[in-house]
Amino acid sequence: MDDIIHVLPDSVANQIAAGEVVQRPSSVVKEMVENSIDAGAQNIQILIVDGGKTNIQIIDDGKGMSETDARLSFDRHATSKINKAEDLFNLSTMGFRGEALASIAAVAQVELKTRREEDELGTFVCISGSKIERQELVACPVGSNFSVQNLFFNIPARRRFLKSNQTELTNVVSEFQRIALVHPDISFTLYNNGVEMYKLPKTSVRQRIVDVFGKKINADLLPLEVETSLVRMSGFVGKPESSKKKGSHQYFFVNGRYMRHPYFHSAVMKSYENLIPVGDHVSYFIYFSVDPSSIDVNVHPTKTEIKFDNEQPIWQVLAAAVKETLGRFSNVPLIDFDVEGKPDIPVMGMTRATIPNQPRVSSSYNPFDNSSSYKSSSKGWDSLYEIAGTTNMGKSEAFHIDGVQASFDDVPISDVSSCEQTHLQPSLWNESDDENNESFNLETHVPRFQFQGRFIITPSKQGVMVVDQRRAHIRILFEQNMRCLKSHRRPSQKVLFPEIVQFDRMELIVLEDIIDDISSLGFELTNLGGGSYSINGTPTGIEGVNVERLLHDFVISAKEKTKDMKSECHEALALTMAKSSAIVYGQVLTSVEMDRLIDDLFSFEQSARTPDGKIIYSVVETKTLESFFI
Repeated sequence: MDDIIHVLPDSVANQIAAGEVVQRPSSVVKEMVENSIDAGAQNIQILIVDGGKTNIQIIDDGKGMSETDARLSFDRHATSKINKAEDLFNLSTMGFRGEALASIAAVAQVELKTRREEDELGTFVCISGSKIERQELVACPVGSNFSVQNLFFNIPARRRFLKSNQTELTNVVSEFQRIALVHPDISFTLYNNGVEMYKLPKTSVRQRIVDVFGKKINADLLPLEVETSLVRMSGFVGKPESSKKKGSHQYFFVNGRYMRHPYFHSAVMKSYENLIPVGDHVSYFIYFSVDPSSIDVNVHPTKTEIKFDNEQPIWQVLAAAVKETLGRFSNVPLIDFDVEGKPDIPVMGMTRATIPNQPRVSSSYNPFDNSSSYKSSSKGWDSLYEIAGTTNMGKSEAFHIDGVQASFDDVPISDVSSCEQTHLQPSLWNESDDENNESFNLETHVPRFQFQGRFIITPSKQGVMVVDQRRAHIRILFEQNMRCLKSHRRPSQKVLFPEIVQFDRMELIVLEDIIDDISSLGFELTNLGGGSYSINGTPTGIEGVNVERLLHDFVISAKEKTKDMKSECHEALALTMAKSSAIVYGQVLTSVEMDRLIDDLFSFEQSARTPDGKIIYSVVETKTLESFFI
């Protein structure tokens, strides 16, 4: 039998390695810019065309390369950063494995122009799919100029999986921001299709954060500084009042390198416990300086996952540092009892007797009078309120019985079960309904009750149904919003005093792609330039909603979608708006509102779960209830 094991050609091996190192255009930007930083560049320009799919050009003023180095730099595992295995545990540079340029050259057409200061002429190298096509001497400035064209041109399957130009551009900008934030001592410029997006001069860390994310973030930053024998930390954390559900800027850097670290993230969020709403996040920019030998950056091809030798002690230092920062800047509520004088707390006079509430009894009330005229009169209901000692309670307010809340709205008790619900859809109550409704078959003409301001309890033919009122409303609003997006019609109302909303550069990239969809929801936005938009009109029915935050949520939701499909964007917009406009837990509903909510919910085919998969209702069967009393 013939031997079956053989050594892969270098071109194939490089393409396999490229699958780990080069995932999309942003990966190329990261690797190339890090090489420029290692070369000592002080000014770096990044030029992107079509989100990086057509061309990525990196120009720096670093020390450049000789003719021999320029050729060897494209060989696999060729590096100037390490000489022996021990060097892996004492790294002070960004790149070190020598796989980046070889991997990039294997899946793209690369041109390099480079020159050292002591050389009169530079070197030009042209490589396509790991094959050197040309190498010659050229006149060029000191530094390096890399041009990466037609990424994945020789791997059509990989290229088809690239997203839209806007999506790839947002990933490039995200990678650019991470590098720019950790190197404020370097000037960066980013161009997209010839248009300047960022021009970041050399500056301080705080000013670099402001330059990247806008002036508004400056007021939310609190400085953090701590130094121990294990680690030195510096940077900024956000004020508690700046917390958001999504879209917070959260960055960790260690020894000049961006990293993801969920364990350290939990330390920061633990420090904000009881200071921000559950589920909210705050922005932070924290820079770690540690002994290079105490971390391992070689655990992932992209070098964003880093292992620490002393994770638990550093976690404790980080949590304490954040708490100390919040306390130092009076962002932690404190009660100081060591003050002169008495606290300004109103107290009840001890000499004044407390008079209990005396119920007023109506002499005209006759409990044995069963006439329908009396029961249906408003005077009769007023008499009942007077007897109960609740004359200050409106007639439409709810009775509370053992945590169960019911609202009757001027409907006599004897007539509750026979209330006509004229707006119900008849098909909803037939036993021949669709599969969604066959499972419970709601009873008609029965009262519904609200429990703890969250659940609506209603009988069904199988037992008792419990409906989560907020989730039900989210499903209803989502379906309505989707219809508006598909029909491009939704009522809009003009605002008397237009608000101004500011978007950062990354948000603008996504906003340009979804601005028509936002307009179809009923928003009227006017571009004022510089990332500012005027809100001249809003959809009807979102009174009380923070429109500025809602628009930011739209952009973030659209950015987080992985598929380049318009329907995906529509669903993100519709769901975000539904969650922002839906009724909140604790909101009291009248019987009419509960009826309308239930009826609208089951008018849709998909009523069992919210668009993001959460259960809306549950049915407790009669036999289950009976088992409780055996």
